[in-house]
Amino acid sequence: MAIPLSYNFRNLWTRRLTTVLTIGGMALVVFVFASTLMLAEGLQKTLVETGSYENVVFLRKGAASEVVSGVSRDQASVLETLPEIAYGPKGQKLLAKEAVVLIALPKKGSGQPSNVILRGIEEDSLLLRPQVKLMKGRLPRMGSSEVIVGSSIARGFKGVEMDEMLHWAMRDWRVVGIFDAGTSGFSSEIWGDVDQFMQAFRRPGYSSVIFRLSDPSEFQNMKSRVESDPRLTLEAKRETKYYAEQSQMMAKFLRILGMSLTIIFSLGAIIGAMITMYSSVANRIAEIGTLRALGFRRRDILIAFLLESLLLGFLGGLSGLLFASLMQFITISTVNFQTFSELAFRFTLSFEIVYKAMVFSLIMGFVGGLLPALRASRMVIVEALRAS
Repeated sequence: MAIPLSYNFRNLWTRRLTTVLTIGGMALVVFVFASTLMLAEGLQKTLVETGSYENVVFLRKGAASEVVSGVSRDQASVLETLPEIAYGPKGQKLLAKEAVVLIALPKKGSGQPSNVILRGIEEDSLLLRPQVKLMKGRLPRMGSSEVIVGSSIARGFKGVEMDEMLHWAMRDWRVVGIFDAGTSGFSSEIWGDVDQFMQAFRRPGYSSVIFRLSDPSEFQNMKSRVESDPRLTLEAKRETKYYAEQSQMMAKFLRILGMSLTIIFSLGAIIGAMITMYSSVANRIAEIGTLRALGFRRRDILIAFLLESLLLGFLGGLSGLLFASLMQFITISTVNFQTFSELAFRFTLSFEIVYKAMVFSLIMGFVGGLLPALRASRMVIVEALRAS
């Protein structure tokens, strides 16, 4: 016969202080573990949602990002003739030639400069990014020194409010609008006319060319034809893949950092659980002897103490996840390692993170309770009863 689960709950309640302290230690570890995974998940989600599966990005071969890419005007003209390009509501080709440049702006609070992406756009750029919505003001006039600012930039940087004048490349630029791109990375950019940006920064060519596929299934055929064309030295990527690659290095760093901290903290939590369970065994020697005298087997004692330790891990995991879930209301602004530009994103909690955090907390509970449970199960009945 098995020892009832209510026995474990009663023992945990009897030692409330040590139970709470042990759960708190495990909760801290789970909080750190889940928070770092949420940070990496939020970064990847932000950049993946920046792209569209139907859009194709053309970059110079070998270029890791638009910042270091180059597409000549002749090459852009060749791309405009591709038959796979979709057409818009007015019969225009859904294609945009864009230029991406980095500038430094002072951040609010610290006043320290940080890199911001300037994206030179064409009129059809907005049709290719339906997630972009104008919040205030109006769109910039093509051919003018007017810009619109992403909502994350407006919140985090100085001097980018409506009607403010920005100065770069020896020219003044007026902010005429603020846009929001949801959870995508476009909210961390400043947009203006591509030709004006290229003139100001003396750029002879574009950074990238983006167009919408009329049939997304034709991507591979189009990619093979473009990349084998001797006139072009370009690489074609789905926009979703391109932006997913932009998050890989940073997300990997966050996960490694998170795992390193988690391993260090988890050792302390496991030792805490082990001390709690050893103390429980020491205080219940006579009780263990009585259970054995009543006919409970060594295996029943082992399972009972392991269940008690697993309950500590389970409660610690739930507590840690509860506090980690509150991090979803916080927006982080940091530099993306691959583009060297400021990027704002939120902690994102997913089912996979919940699953991993709970499994990890149960493993801590199991490891912390295994040795004390073995000690309890190996007690000799006579010696245990004599200890009373």
